[in-house]
Amino acid sequence: MAVEEILHVLAVDDSLVDRKVIERLLKVSCCKVTAVESGRRALQYLGLDGETSSVNFDQELKVNLIMTDYSMPGMTGYELLKKIKGSSKLREIPVVVMSSENILARIDRCLEEGAEEFLMKPVKLSDVERLRDFVLKGDEDKNEGEVLATTRKRKNRSDESRPLILQSSEPSPHQSLPKRPRLIATVD
Repeated sequence: MAVEEILHVLAVDDSLVDRKVIERLLKVSCCKVTAVESGRRALQYLGLDGETSSVNFDQELKVNLIMTDYSMPGMTGYELLKKIKGSSKLREIPVVVMSSENILARIDRCLEEGAEEFLMKPVKLSDVERLRDFVLKGDEDKNEGEVLATTRKRKNRSDESRPLILQSSEPSPHQSLPKRPRLIATVD
């Protein structure tokens, strides 16, 4: 994909306000956005619900990135992620899961299932621009036949090339901070 081409992002969030914020950030970053309110609607759009897709993936208009909220009624972002990664025709599309709750088990489960990133809400413009650049670079690498330098599943937590979890500098009142063991040093 050439850099001047538009990145098409499918944004999935049950909150109208969050959906509009993500949509606006993506449009400011020169992305085409399709916003839907549920995992079921996302599956319909992608053609994974057993019905005909509203998008013909053989045409130029295709989804390059999926951004989904984790906590949604009916189908969670995690369940949507599993369906996408279980599809032979869509598994290569990067999926980013977003949440206002910083729950490490949830984050790990999403990353192990194949999520590209886990973003803490509120999502910032810099997050969206970094993701756009990453996807565009990844598509260029695939077109040139190169192997992507990043892995879909991050088992090595020491990878400092990209942050594992992105979050605002000010914690949300809804965030539960992870408990970390204290390191106690002794001097001989």
